[in-house]
Amino acid sequence: METSSKGGFQLREVQRLEGHTDKVWSLAWNPVTGHAGIPLVFASCSGDTTVRIWEQNLSSGLWDCKAVLEESHTRTVRACAWSPCGKLLATASFDATTAIWENVGGEFKCVSTLEGHENEVKSASWNASGSLLATCGRDKSIWIWEVQPGNEFECVSVLQGHTQDVKMVQWHPTMDVLFSCSYDNNVKVWADEGDSDDWQCVQTLGVPNNGHTSTVWALSFNAKGDKMVTCSDDLTLKIWETDNIQMQSGDGISPWRHVSTLTGYHDRTIFSVHWSREGIIASGAADDAIRFFVESKQSSIDVPSYKLLLKEEKAHDMDINSVQWSPGDKRFLASASDDGAIKIWELVPQC
Repeated sequence: METSSKGGFQLREVQRLEGHTDKVWSLAWNPVTGHAGIPLVFASCSGDTTVRIWEQNLSSGLWDCKAVLEESHTRTVRACAWSPCGKLLATASFDATTAIWENVGGEFKCVSTLEGHENEVKSASWNASGSLLATCGRDKSIWIWEVQPGNEFECVSVLQGHTQDVKMVQWHPTMDVLFSCSYDNNVKVWADEGDSDDWQCVQTLGVPNNGHTSTVWALSFNAKGDKMVTCSDDLTLKIWETDNIQMQSGDGISPWRHVSTLTGYHDRTIFSVHWSREGIIASGAADDAIRFFVESKQSSIDVPSYKLLLKEEKAHDMDINSVQWSPGDKRFLASASDDGAIKIWELVPQC
């Protein structure tokens, strides 16, 4: 196995997974796996119109493809997202639909198809309770769906605010506050400030407040939910923070502010970023590289700074579209690429 090391850690390539016949766009770990003898499971989706379910063999420690979900989508599957309980999987496709798959005894069945977007659906995200699903797309809109009994989904709001393609939606890890990032260079924060599904944009993170100067591709929160990282076509990662992650009745939500910009680490578009529960940020980019960052302990209390922990130059043969940390007891990272492969990495302390 290949390894690279720096700063007390080394990155070990555990396995290369093949099976998709086109570029792999996105990955999602099942959040309830990886604990107490439960094997880790993740989904991958591809330009080949399929979704694959991968499960770790507890004896060998390696992953096998356990299911191929097909015939539901007719075009590229751009994103996938597990519900918090791990029973439902949402898959967003360029065919303008989002499919909902249910795992029943290890068999996956498409139980609902969500329609409404005018064209490509780019991302899907469940809120912390699993009661809401957000989708977004090339049509510049964001749809919020409420989960009903019997695997029914009702659209309760269509959010219009971005002026270009919406690349990603992501719910806050503890609050029903939605974040979106777009080709219009902005990140928007959405909240329901009443009891009537009256969702509003409560903040825009853009150039006037040290935002990105080109397409924002992805975002991720730290474990506590008081910090957020965004990545962009402008070749930077930006760190944002908020003072209060609890809803303040009558006062809306506490605003987010820019605290740090990481630049000079990737030389092509940064497509994906994910913050581990231990505080390690991973980024994947069109330069075929993966970078790892941690907060610098030498930074002042008022202005946190971040340093490079480790870098993997040729992690894949082509663009890296997604990097995702695993849940569970071990620190695995999965990466997906235009080369059609998925790689599993482990970040381990140096001996």
